[in-house]
Order: sequence, then C-alpha cells, then structure tokens
Amino acid sequence: MTEALIELKGVSKSFDSNKVLDNVDLTINRGEALGIIGPSGTGKSTILRIIAGLIEPDAGEIYVQGSQRVGLIEDYGNPIGIGMVFQQAALFDSLTVEENVGFSLYQKSTLSRSRIRELVNQKLEMVGLSGTGDRYPAELSGGMRKRVSFARAIMSNPDDPKDTPEVLLYDEPTAGLDPIASTVIEDLIGQLHCTTGICNTYAIVTHQHSTIRRTSRKIVFLYEGKVQWQGKVSEIDTTDNPLIRQFISGSVEGPIHVVG
Repeated sequence: MTEALIELKGVSKSFDSNKVLDNVDLTINRGEALGIIGPSGTGKSTILRIIAGLIEPDAGEIYVQGSQRVGLIEDYGNPIGIGMVFQQAALFDSLTVEENVGFSLYQKSTLSRSRIRELVNQKLEMVGLSGTGDRYPAELSGGMRKRVSFARAIMSNPDDPKDTPEVLLYDEPTAGLDPIASTVIEDLIGQLHCTTGICNTYAIVTHQHSTIRRTSRKIVFLYEGKVQWQGKVSEIDTTDNPLIRQFISGSVEGPIHVVG
C-alpha cells in the first residue's frame, strides 16, 4: 500500500496578474520517482518551491506525511527532511566546496569542524568528487557544480535523525549540460535513489527527454497552471493526449501555444 509523503490539494499561486498554478492537486508517494514536465512558464519550479516550503501558495492546502503545513518551512518545520537541488546549483562563490556542502552543519549544528569535514568528504565521495573539498565553485565545470549541489542537498546531521532528507527535489538538474555530463547526472540521481538508501523519494522538473525517461517512473504534465495528464513514463509514447504528443515530439503544431 502506497504512503503519501506530500500532498498538494487545490493549490493556486499567482505572481502579480500571472496565475502560475490553478487549483493543482499533486501527490508524491514514498519511494516514488516523479517527473514534472511541461512547457516553460507553467509553474513547475513554483510547485517545487511550494513543496520545499520556500514560498506559500495563495490558496490550497499542503500536507506532509498527513500533517497540514501552514506557512514556510522555517515557520512550521517538517516531519520529514526535504532537500532541494536548484537549477543553477546556487553555490556560494566565496566558499570552498567543503564549506558549501557542510554549510548547514557549520551554521546550525554543534558538531566539530573535523567531524563536519569527515561527513562532507563522505558525501563528496558519493557524488564522485573526492578530493575537491578545497576547490572553489569557479574552478569546477558545470556538471561538477551540479554534483556539489547534490552533495549539499543530501547532507544531514547524524545527531539529529529528523535532519536526514527523505525527499529530494530537483529543478532542471541537467539544464545547460552536454549529453555526457547529463548522463553522469542522470546516473547519479538513479544511484542516490536506488542504492544508497538516501532520498529514495524524489520529484524532478526537467525538459530533457533523456532525463525524463532515465530518472522518472511517473509523469505529471503541467500546462496553463493545471495538471493536464499523469501516468507512467512508459505511457508517454502511446497516450492519445494531444498535449503530451506535441510536447514529446517538439512539434509547433498542436494545442500548446508557441510563443514567438
């Protein structure tokens, strides 16, 4: 029996006069690999930020493991850990890789510096970046910076079990990467999901076909602020839904309005 870790019910969000999300229902179950796809500007990244508790919806309800969350993450907290990998990695340029990955522990924990360094090295090894702790983001390739952001997202305090991320949110993790670097990131997502016991539930926003197919099992398609279709990733090639067919084929002909 599936367990709903995160539920959005009737969630709406506008920025000025632009209604980005319109009465959206969405569920992330334990152990699920959920892909959130759709044209640009349809609220995909906004959904991730609402799930992460970084922004509030204008209307609707958010439930985390059955408990309603009201306010931002810093106001309410969560019964489960939620980590987020941002599209541009969002690293601090003035800090080393080690200081970026261990940032939350340096700021909030009582762990010694040597213990934090040990934990950082463990996470860097998991993402294939052993020995890079003393380097700065500017010295890394785009793919390496993405992997550093992965290591930071899965960092946890061993003295606080509630601090371990159980759900990971990826916002365009392969955007701007070449096909080989994208494959490395896609493989890393699968590795973290299947073999490490960390973050075995995740949602990923992406436009790239290879990332959709290699990292997701279930797909939610957003368009004009609404969930227009959802199903297994294997069904995207056989569905009769015209929105999905146009999106996957990349055709300019169809119900999706082409800007410009």
